[in-house]
Amino acid sequence: MSIAEPLHAPSPAFAPPDPALSHTVLGTGIGVPPTVVGNDALTAGLDTNDAWIRSRTGIRERRFLEPERTTSDLCVEAAQQALRSSGLTPADLDAVVVATMTPDQPIPSTALLVMDAIGAHRALPLDLNQGACAGGVLALHTGASLLRSPEIRHVLVIGADVMSRITDPADRTTRVFFGDAAGAVVLGRSDVPGYGILAWDFETALDHSVEIRAGGSALPASGDTVDRGEHYLRMDGKAVWKRATDMLPRSIRSAVARAGVDLDDVRHFVLHQANRNIVEHVLDTLGAERHRACVTVDWLGNTSAASVFTVLHEVVMAKKIQRDDVFVVSGIGAGFICGSLVIRYG
Repeated sequence: MSIAEPLHAPSPAFAPPDPALSHTVLGTGIGVPPTVVGNDALTAGLDTNDAWIRSRTGIRERRFLEPERTTSDLCVEAAQQALRSSGLTPADLDAVVVATMTPDQPIPSTALLVMDAIGAHRALPLDLNQGACAGGVLALHTGASLLRSPEIRHVLVIGADVMSRITDPADRTTRVFFGDAAGAVVLGRSDVPGYGILAWDFETALDHSVEIRAGGSALPASGDTVDRGEHYLRMDGKAVWKRATDMLPRSIRSAVARAGVDLDDVRHFVLHQANRNIVEHVLDTLGAERHRACVTVDWLGNTSAASVFTVLHEVVMAKKIQRDDVFVVSGIGAGFICGSLVIRYG
């Protein structure tokens, strides 16, 4: 499907959450590699420069994971920090949800690897593997949905991607945009009604302008696919801009309306960090002041499924979100999949 032929599949009829099944954010954490890769480190091998990268993306640096470490290592780092801030232990977890498109390997489960590493041996492992940059929003929605089950009281939700492993070092279109990170949130049931996800909206538009062609059943891995670089991420930047600036504001407005609140009531916008220009364009379209959205893309780059978690961790740690505040989490990823959650913080 071309970008000129949009297919919008909005969320089904929305049913407000049962106030008796209230939930809340108990803790947050991030896992960030120590290796800082500034723009100058990339421009030597690419047809670009620091001024171009900053003006087009707002990125001054990003983090690349050390060769001997994996996605699950970053997940563990973020998970342990989130657990410490929640006051819970791994034994308290009933489920672990991991969203990533860069798993350690196709099997076994990345969620299972993380559970084993942190000692959450009785938790249910769930992996969301193809949501790409929308993975964090999908994972949060999934984690909150699990809490509707009476047997589940605490869920660890993680978004993580090691984008440096799937971007072509010779491709300016992708290499300068992405970085590596993990973010985690511990969600728990609340005895006080009215907290957690108040409303949500998801919209899809099938489009192959962001894809990894090889490695699946349509084009299995082979020497030829490796030689052609078809295991690397390919992206049409203009298509991403068009989709993101169209779908994100519409999804946010829809979710906010379903929650029965006004945009002016939203304390903070936790937006996917595709690039700074997209974040600012979305806020301007909504008529929201730019200071209502924290930015991490400047020092982390686009960290895909980890993106919204890095922002949420920053605003929670900086106390920019307080009890009873309403905030929006919104992101868009390859596919395209776009989603927004309206959350009351408890």
